[in-house]
Formats: sequence, structure tokens, C-alpha cells
Amino acid sequence: MEQKKRGEKALMLAGKVLLVFYTLFAVFPLIWMIIIAFKGDSQMYDTLFIFHPTLANFKNVLTKGSYVKAFVSNLIISGGAVLVSVLVGVPAAYALARYEFKHKEGVAFTILSFKFAPEILIIIPVFTIFQKLKLYDTYFGMIWIYQFIGLPLLIWVLRGYFEDIPVEMERAAELDGYSKREIFFKMLIPLIRPGLVAAALLSFIFCWNNFTFGLMLCGFKIQTITVSALTYISTSTIHYGQMAVVSVIAIIPEIIMCLCIQKHLVRGLSFGAVKG
Repeated sequence: MEQKKRGEKALMLAGKVLLVFYTLFAVFPLIWMIIIAFKGDSQMYDTLFIFHPTLANFKNVLTKGSYVKAFVSNLIISGGAVLVSVLVGVPAAYALARYEFKHKEGVAFTILSFKFAPEILIIIPVFTIFQKLKLYDTYFGMIWIYQFIGLPLLIWVLRGYFEDIPVEMERAAELDGYSKREIFFKMLIPLIRPGLVAAALLSFIFCWNNFTFGLMLCGFKIQTITVSALTYISTSTIHYGQMAVVSVIAIIPEIIMCLCIQKHLVRGLSFGAVKG
């Protein structure tokens, strides 16, 4: 019996050691990026952990060039796109979950296919449309195209949440005198809040990190952070330290959002899975 307990403790200890090593392995690229952000160009190829830290890279990124403007533009575009996706996606998810109509599953699959279709497949016709409608290099045009990035995911996640809510709850509320509007906003929205938060966050991350649309549909007035990072690559050299600073700053909004909505995020990713 005692030997069995020792064996179990040894297995637990080995598991914890392996977990620590895996954690270090998984987060090392992030640690490496932060270290490079504090390295000068002359120390870039020296030893990894022994160097003289400098803030020159942060100064160059934040005071020179257009990265700050690109950061603000990216925030406006991604935030606006997620807002539009939520306003459109929540009613669409409810309709797909509750109502029966012809070709319902075909419509749902078509919406989902927008997520899997490669962006390069549609970029040329979209570019032509933007030029004709004068949407090129405008916030309205970028928000309009970016909302297609997260909308399919949001609809499919929330559809599963609505399907998990019994219809009898809505009928009971109707018998109590509640209107459909009151049922939707006062009962259903609070129940799907974890899934809505999780899906909205994932949609924001996909929009925030998008490169193709920002490269092809933006010009001199608007620039996203993914495209702005290319300015630190020249024909003669690559400023790795400044690119690391750009990457570190770019992940700050995502980390802050994850920490702020962590409670809803964990529950949202654990429940409301798509059925069938």
C-alpha cells in the first residue's frame, strides 16, 4: 500500500515537472520576443540573456513612424467590426436556432463557409468593389469587410447557446405577459452572455490580427498594425528589436480583454458547443 502511494506521488511529481517544462517551451517565444524588444541592433546576435537593455526600440516605435496612428486605426476597425458582428449575429443566431424555414441548414453552412474560405480568394473582386464604391482606404469600408471575419464564428457559437435554452422558458414568459422583445433582451441575452463574450473576443482577435485585408484595402490614410510592422523591414536590414516592440504592443489589448472577461470567457468556451 505504501509503495503504491509512493508510486502515485512519483507520477504526480513527474507530471508536474513535465508540465513546467512544457509551459516554458510554450511561452518561450513570447519571452524571447520581450527580450529582443529591449536589445539594441548591435546586441541582437549576442548571447540571449546577457545584454545591456535599452528603451531605444520603444522610443523609435512610439515617436517615429506611424505605428501609434496604425494602432488607433486598428482599434477602431476591429472594435467597429465586432460591434457590427454582434448586432447582426445575435438575431441571426436566434433565427437559426428557433425558426424552421426552407434550406435552413444550407444557409447556416453557407455562413460558416465564409470563415473557412481563404481571404485571397475574394480579395481581387472585393478590391474592385471598393474602388467602384469609393470604400478603399476608409474606416467604413474596412469595418464592413472586417465584420465578415468574426460574424460566422459568432453566429455558430451563439446558435448552439440558443438551442441549449428550452423553448418552454420562452413560452412560460409569454404566458406571464412578457413581450418577445422583453424575453429576448431580459431573459435570453443574460443566459447567452458567456458565449457572446467568448465569441466576441475571438472575433476581435481574428480582426485584430488580420493582414490580407489591411494590406490590400488600405492606403495612406488608414493602416493596420500588421501592415505597419512591415515598415521596419528594409532592403538592407531588418530591425528585429523594433518589430519585437510592435508585436509586444499589439498583444496588450488582447491580454487586457482576456483578463477583464476571464470569468465569462472560461464558461463561454466550455458550454454552448454546436450540436450535430
